[in-house]
Amino acid sequence: MNRSVIKYIALFAVVAVILQACKVGKTYKTPDVNTAGLYRGVAATDSATMATLPWQSLFADTALKSLIQEGISNNLDLKSAVQRILAAQATLQQSKAAFLPSLSGSANVTRSKQSQAGLNFPAGISFNTLTTTYQAGLSTSWEADVWGKLSSTKRAALANFLQSDAAKRAVQTQLIADIANNYFTLLALDKQLEITLETLKNRIRDVETMKQLKEGAVVTGAAVVQSEANRYAAEVSIPDIKRSIRETENALNVLLSRPPGPVSRTTLASQNIASDLQTGFPAQLLTNRPDVQQSELAFRVAFENTNVAKSYFYPQFTITAQAGLSTLQLSDFFNKSIFYNAVAGLTQPIFNQGINKARLRTAQAQQQQALNSFQKTLLVAGQEVSDALYAHQTAIEKEDARSKQITALQKSVEYTQELLRYSSATNYTDVLTSEQTLLSAQLSGVNDKLQELQAVVNLYRALGGGWR
Repeated sequence: MNRSVIKYIALFAVVAVILQACKVGKTYKTPDVNTAGLYRGVAATDSATMATLPWQSLFADTALKSLIQEGISNNLDLKSAVQRILAAQATLQQSKAAFLPSLSGSANVTRSKQSQAGLNFPAGISFNTLTTTYQAGLSTSWEADVWGKLSSTKRAALANFLQSDAAKRAVQTQLIADIANNYFTLLALDKQLEITLETLKNRIRDVETMKQLKEGAVVTGAAVVQSEANRYAAEVSIPDIKRSIRETENALNVLLSRPPGPVSRTTLASQNIASDLQTGFPAQLLTNRPDVQQSELAFRVAFENTNVAKSYFYPQFTITAQAGLSTLQLSDFFNKSIFYNAVAGLTQPIFNQGINKARLRTAQAQQQQALNSFQKTLLVAGQEVSDALYAHQTAIEKEDARSKQITALQKSVEYTQELLRYSSATNYTDVLTSEQTLLSAQLSGVNDKLQELQAVVNLYRALGGGWR
């Protein structure tokens, strides 16, 4: 290759490197978002948060922990999230490769024939119009990242990769919460079924008692019929509870990537879940909650795409070169058959400014949308923490009153039954009312305990726990 050509290409490359300092894009920084007051009614004074607690430490139930581990290993949504990470990683590697020159090789044989029409040759002179060319070579091209387009593209790819990782962690935190909530729902339904079955036994005995009292002329036939209706009112609710149990088991099995079937579990009374509900500061949601991180990274992708869009307004600097062997005779392929060319140039957009402007406006609009989405995700996170905290607080507040209510109603049932047997101071309607109210209070007490357990789970997820 001619030395002067090498000199000019080297000079061009040096100029391109110098011009890389002239980047037109902005440097990314985390958006200024207001996190004050995100936790309603909570004045956090300590950075300690239950979000940093491993999920194995949050739950004491070994059956539940086994189900969660199975879900993390087998859940199909989580596996899909892992595949999205791999795809984003490949895109990132592709963006890094854009900084390197491309290199391609070629080999071809060309056979051509020229037309002899209109050609007059002197007598005895022939002209061979059939030629064969043999050629093999290498070609390369390199684009100088003068305005930061390739760098911004790489940073966008990196943010997209990190975003896919955050999305996977968000799927895992939600998965753990869904498994735990469905598990506790199963335990609550089991308890409600147990209470209802026990109530049914008592009401069957009540029917026999009413029949005996009727024979003794203590009550009328109406009391017997009412007791039978009361018995069937309890019995008819049992199939619905069993159906709810079956459906909850099936839903839990989907989370575990199992076919429908029974789920091994303990009891509601045996549950011992963490009660030290430390929330930390609202600003910690930015680092603890995967979906908040995912939303910020989506904004970063849009930010870098805006930088890329700006770079299209400026010239593109490229160096291309080609070299190889070319000959008309295969026997001379390695003898004086070398060819080469090198081109250094720039391309400045002239008539496509409208396209570039539209591209930039689109990128800027998408960036603003991403920022709005990030801010909303943070607000929703604060809402979920506040809701879970208050749900736990109200569940605890109900426990004492509910316990006293159930105790009073049990005494009420006993008293009204005694009065019905030994005096005329009451009738079966009073017994019926007290029994129905007792069953309702007992079932509500189970729901109170379920609310307490699920509030802890939801708070844990809302703070960003479960992915560590």
